[in-house]
Amino acid sequence: MTDRRAPREHRIGVISDTHGLVRPAALAALAGSELILHAGDIGGPEVLAALAAIAPVTAVRGNNDRGRWADGLPERATVRVAEATLFMLHDVKELGPGAGAAGFSAVVAGHSHRPAIREQDGVLFLNPGSAGPRRFKLPLSVARLIVRGASVTAEIVPIEG
Repeated sequence: MTDRRAPREHRIGVISDTHGLVRPAALAALAGSELILHAGDIGGPEVLAALAAIAPVTAVRGNNDRGRWADGLPERATVRVAEATLFMLHDVKELGPGAGAAGFSAVVAGHSHRPAIREQDGVLFLNPGSAGPRRFKLPLSVARLIVRGASVTAEIVPIEG
């Protein structure tokens, strides 16, 4: 007999460009995540420690992450959740063509401070925006990925400054 239950839902919190600032509103928005992805420009180990108090963290190094604490951070990371493969880097412009051919379900990147969700060639691209110091008049936000089996959906979660 075939098991017809729906795949389990996995809630993944996504944050980027904190630049050393841990906003309580960002932590509240990420509460309930089973994993948190930080797409770079972290700003210091205290940011990762605050996030790790909520859920395990996978982080990549951004162009502003320098010093001994950042030396161990990868520039790129691949995370498997259920049947989905999530690829992380700080600046999506460094990805190059072929994300779909590489078998990624989603690509997570930050850098621009502009929240965005788009799909290209069957791959979900997510930029959670910035949860750190406000830049220009851009909104403050984090994001949430929902993974069910091989399916990945995303939503931007605005946060208060």
